[in-house]
Amino acid sequence: MPLRNHLKEYRAHLGVNQQEMGRLAGVSRQTISQIERGDYSPSVTLALKLSKICGVTVEDIFSYEEEQT
Repeated sequence: MPLRNHLKEYRAHLGVNQQEMGRLAGVSRQTISQIERGDYSPSVTLALKLSKICGVTVEDIFSYEEEQT
């Protein structure tokens, strides 16, 4: 998947678990887990919420890398 993220690292820095991060962002723990594993690409709105919670820019958490063909 070309969308990479550092959500787990930022979440750990805040000292919150997936359940708490999900509550803060208004999503389930499973959604946070899927994002961290790279199995789910969040909406722009959710990406903005997560970056605000972490106190960083969206680009600090998420990056897009073109897949090599």
